[in-house]
Amino acid sequence: MRQVENITLTADGYLALEQELNTLKSEKRPEIIKALKEARALGDLSENSDYDAARNEQAQLEARIKELEFKLEHCTIADNQSGDAVNVGSEVVITYDDGETEKYKIVGSLEADPFNNKISNESPIGKAIIGHKKGEVVEVASPNGNFTVTITDIA
Repeated sequence: MRQVENITLTADGYLALEQELNTLKSEKRPEIIKALKEARALGDLSENSDYDAARNEQAQLEARIKELEFKLEHCTIADNQSGDAVNVGSEVVITYDDGETEKYKIVGSLEADPFNNKISNESPIGKAIIGHKKGEVVEVASPNGNFTVTITDIA
């Protein structure tokens, strides 16, 4: 039996996975089936590289569909109703102890994208600030040593 991990998604993240799943099922799957039919029509399947490529693509597609279905079935959608404390789905402005200010959106680990300032609730900063309120100074434990941040704003 597969161990069910705790998958947390924002509503936007859930919709993005759902859209990807729908696209794979309604667009990509029929394209691959068509490619398989065309490759089969070419004759001998034992030496047909087009057929082999289409079968590999089909296997990858079906694996991704199963993965998405599993994640959507076993996820928790973060409910960020309480805007006074940092939670998954919050947009938060923090000031580092060196005075630098950054704005982050706290998301589930599947949605994390540090280049777009989306940090996971499982990241060192995310873990540290979850549940804290505006104005609080929080110590962040990181692999490079501890540092402090001040929660300047929560949206």
